[in-house]
Amino acid sequence: MASPRVRKIADRIQVIVAEMLERRIKDPRLGFVTVTEVRLTGDAQNATIYYTVLGEDADQQATARALESAKGLLRSEVGKQLGMRHVPTLAFEFDGVPENARHLDEVLARAREADAAVAAAREGAQPAGDPDPYKKPREAAEDEENED
Repeated sequence: MASPRVRKIADRIQVIVAEMLERRIKDPRLGFVTVTEVRLTGDAQNATIYYTVLGEDADQQATARALESAKGLLRSEVGKQLGMRHVPTLAFEFDGVPENARHLDEVLARAREADAAVAAAREGAQPAGDPDPYKKPREAAEDEENED
């Protein structure tokens, strides 16, 4: 678990980077980017910035290249606004959690449809054979007595 100071710095880095991407970075390769999380090492030397991009794979790759080229400007702005002696290095990682969640939702929806189809097929169905094919303990004892 990160210390409160490190968590506070990470939250501030997230705000700074998001504002910079929205207002100051004018790279045409930059798509609709959302900064989802920032993880900072315990010594505050390395920051990993997780982001999502709205669009196709080509948009994601172009955005990754744009973020990589804007890394220096973003790091200098983070250092200026935080006023730290040592500014953490920035690394950008694509956040696949929303895509995974969407995939799980689709799988669950298909499972619900399959369950509904099975329930519809089950309605009005009769069991094959006798309604109760098992002998009861009392009936088994009576059958043994009758055989004697």
